[in-house]
Amino acid sequence: MARRTGSADLPLHGGRVPVWLASRMATLGAVICEAIVHHYGGEDLLRRLSHPFWFQSFGAVMGMDWHSSGITTSVIGALKRGLAPLENELGIHVCGGRGKHSRRTPDELMQLGDRIGIDAAALTRTSRLVAKVDSAAVQDGFDLYLHGFFVANDGGWTVVQQGMNGAKRQARRYHWHSGSLSSFVEQPHSAIEGPPQGEIINLTDRRAGESRSAQLELLTALRPDKIAGEFARFAKQPVQQPELPHLVMPARHDVQASDVFVRRLHGTLAAAAERGPADFADLLLTPGVGRRTVEALAMVAEVVHGAPYRFQDPARFSLAHGGKDRHPYPVPLKVYDETLRVLKSAIHKARLGSTEEMAALKRLDEQARTLERTASGPSFEAYVTGERARSSSLDGRSILGWERDLQPSRQGRTG
Repeated sequence: MARRTGSADLPLHGGRVPVWLASRMATLGAVICEAIVHHYGGEDLLRRLSHPFWFQSFGAVMGMDWHSSGITTSVIGALKRGLAPLENELGIHVCGGRGKHSRRTPDELMQLGDRIGIDAAALTRTSRLVAKVDSAAVQDGFDLYLHGFFVANDGGWTVVQQGMNGAKRQARRYHWHSGSLSSFVEQPHSAIEGPPQGEIINLTDRRAGESRSAQLELLTALRPDKIAGEFARFAKQPVQQPELPHLVMPARHDVQASDVFVRRLHGTLAAAAERGPADFADLLLTPGVGRRTVEALAMVAEVVHGAPYRFQDPARFSLAHGGKDRHPYPVPLKVYDETLRVLKSAIHKARLGSTEEMAALKRLDEQARTLERTASGPSFEAYVTGERARSSSLDGRSILGWERDLQPSRQGRTG
């Protein structure tokens, strides 16, 4: 039986991902997916994509805005570009997207069926059904505008789609997964993300079975007096939705200490200091980048290996590579590019049969979990302040421009 795993408030943000970040997101997203498939298989990747907390953390570690609705569009777009050259090797394919790309999903699925021999007609029907359920059976005030369909060679799939409520400036993301689906009309979601909106009509709730049957009966009988009577009865006894775990994604842009499990951050920093010299000696010889890159790698490694409970604070993963809007700090491109270099090297060598670098990344994650029980370190505020202070030396960049170019004007404004 499918289950909901939680909800989250996603503020609507406009704008585009700059080219310098979009290309890196595509590469990093693909490498992380490749690492997950290497360690755990394609089904595990689909399962992770269907988990809303992991999905948000995944986008944050790639340098996207840590809290906004744009993370959904950017992650799906990045994976569609980044996984395209690898789809035959990994057996994972990405269809759909935002707006016009969403409407092309059936055609893309049919073309995919011709190429790899899966039942494209059934997948196309699935695509249309999940869109109908989230737009008609779940009437929560959000209009769908994005539909991403992830398919494996064996026919397994995950759907991530998103709706917006323009009046409230909020978005809701819906997750589906074939691995836990038993019915399209009774509790089909693996999760729904979004802010509580008061009373919601959800005909997919298992307790709405009587309502679904009654609607069919009423439509067959076509008796207006009976319809009015039944409406009055249900109005007196409204169906209350179960309260789900709720991840609050605030409208504010800044990342605050309350958004992060600092104990886990300290574990990451301690693991980078302890495992780094043993496993990443060459990397640590890179002036100004080495240890900081190992810290980023530890967060990426957690995205690859971490259990679901590890992603209850997605904001923490924005500390790996910052954010394009300069929160918690500008994207340190030297660190980002070094992270990519190490991960690509590990994947390349793993393909050739040498798994030592992949094992080193896993050890880094394991060490972080061990040390977080006892490790101490700087406060969250001190850590962010330090990262901002050395942002220029790490080629910090945001949608405002290069940090080194912005500093003189910022200093002039402050005084």
